[in-house]
Amino acid sequence: MICRFLLNSFPRSNQRSSSRLNRWILLWSLVIAVVCLTSFVPTDAQAAPSPDTVKQLIQINDPSSVIDIEIQGSVVHLNGSVTEQASKERILQTIAALPDVTQVVDNIHLQPIAPLSLAPLQQDAEQFWDKALLYLPRLALGLSIFLLLFWLSHPLARLLISPLAWVTKSELIRLVMQRSISVLIILLGLYIFLRLAGLTQFAVAIISSTGVIGLILGFAFKDIAENFISSLLLSVQRPFKLGDVISVEGNLGVVKQVTARATTLVDYDGNHIQIPNATIYKNVIKNLTANPRMRGHFVIGIGYDASIRKAQDIAMEIMSDHHGVLADPEPQVLIKNLGPSTINLQVYFWVNAETHSVPKVASILMRLLVRAYEANQISLPDDARERIFPQGIQLVTNGHPQDETPLNTIQSTEHNSNKAQESLEDTHNETSDDISSDTDDIRQQAAQSRDPESGANII
Repeated sequence: MICRFLLNSFPRSNQRSSSRLNRWILLWSLVIAVVCLTSFVPTDAQAAPSPDTVKQLIQINDPSSVIDIEIQGSVVHLNGSVTEQASKERILQTIAALPDVTQVVDNIHLQPIAPLSLAPLQQDAEQFWDKALLYLPRLALGLSIFLLLFWLSHPLARLLISPLAWVTKSELIRLVMQRSISVLIILLGLYIFLRLAGLTQFAVAIISSTGVIGLILGFAFKDIAENFISSLLLSVQRPFKLGDVISVEGNLGVVKQVTARATTLVDYDGNHIQIPNATIYKNVIKNLTANPRMRGHFVIGIGYDASIRKAQDIAMEIMSDHHGVLADPEPQVLIKNLGPSTINLQVYFWVNAETHSVPKVASILMRLLVRAYEANQISLPDDARERIFPQGIQLVTNGHPQDETPLNTIQSTEHNSNKAQESLEDTHNETSDDISSDTDDIRQQAAQSRDPESGANII
């Protein structure tokens, strides 16, 4: 009907053109009819699953399986073997669950478990033995060189550092250099042994890791390394020696021991004080025995009614006559300041600290000066104070009109007489005063006491 409709719609004037057109119309009508018929024809055929998908699923469930895959439409044939029954069941269930699979043909069998065999181990052992026999001469040579260098490391190190004795006398410097050279010689022997054994890369790794390990240890033990380096610098510069009296950060004492970590002082109370070497090196060090001459000083105040020149001359005469005071440098008596009630004199004197004690000499000089000023009527007043007597002062006499001498005048005369007598006694006993230095006593106590920590002196 469609063809007839198309034929009637064209004019019949041109018979040839219409016949050609009829053939084209007929052809297209057949094509349209076939398409329409195929679209309504029911079919049970489904698309086949992808082989790659099936292979991926099998590998996921059992990577060690050996299975061949054959796909016919929606039917999947599996031929091969797996290691476990559980793996087989998982593979079948996973593939059967695919939407494009209608049937799974199971031709999978379990792989037999091979018995334990020592053949591979035996083969490896034989190969190792063959290689060992091949490298045995080189191993023996490398081991001999390593043991020889290990045995000769200390003598060689001592021989190599012998010129250091001309440069420094520090035992610590020589010890550190000797140990460092010994370690380098041992590492050289280890490198030669590994190189002859065929472990060149391992030898290079060991040598390289030595520096890395040293860097790591340096950061980890920063304080210890700082004290050790400070001990090296103290050993080289030698700002003090054993037995010297030094003062560091308010700690005064005799140097007893200097190790690679700390310096031990024995103070004048007999206490052991350990100070880290880094602290000593970074702070001010006062060495009191580097120069045996030490200056002592004290202040004494005289009244404003006294003669300043006379007081200075008396002090100079007393210090010049005392055997503990050095004549060179000469002592001095200077005016320090003017106080509320006294003129304060600063007395300077020098002593030999190796034989005399500065505090003892200062004590004796102050005692002699006080007695000399009292004998020469030079007043030593205290600070000015105001005293108020609301009821007045009652004078007491002896009760006889002819004798009007006050009692306080008599007592003052007797007091001055007693002071003069004490001054003569002080002058007479001056030679018996103990002015010896305490440093020797502290040194003896330090020598007799136990060491607070192990380790030899480095200075």
